[in-house]
Amino acid sequence: MIIRNWTLLLFIIALISISSALIAEHFFNLQPCELCLKQRHPYYLILVSLVFIFIIKNFNKVVFYLLIQLAAVYGLFYSIWHVGVENKILKGPSGCSVMLTNSESASDLKAQILSKQVISCDEVIWSFFGISAASINTLVLLVIFILNAIYLFKNYGTKKEKNV
Repeated sequence: MIIRNWTLLLFIIALISISSALIAEHFFNLQPCELCLKQRHPYYLILVSLVFIFIIKNFNKVVFYLLIQLAAVYGLFYSIWHVGVENKILKGPSGCSVMLTNSESASDLKAQILSKQVISCDEVIWSFFGISAASINTLVLLVIFILNAIYLFKNYGTKKEKNV
């Protein structure tokens, strides 16, 4: 049943995921770090792909499902990296730390502060029962990746013989 209604379920999952991130940012003032912002990109691509799938009729939609699969891989890369950074296992991108270098003047220090991102990637700004948003995002993208792979295999993976 999940695979039969996969397109609609995927739309709902992507919409809830991106909506919750945007609501957390704009209504609860939870500012995202650089890695958080990169983790949103797959959901935008998934939603755009799904709009095309819903609109375009009589077209081989496998290209859009493959785009969704690539988007999930992209998102998994960044979400796993983010979880590693949060747990101090991996190093984050250079723009993701709030470390300042020694400065000779107040103006240099001010320039450093203003050029740095306020939110550090290694800080967990939101968690649910001790599970960070990046960890939850990793699980959501893993489910999308696996179910989309099953959908692709069932619908496009094997040649179906026609009875003549």
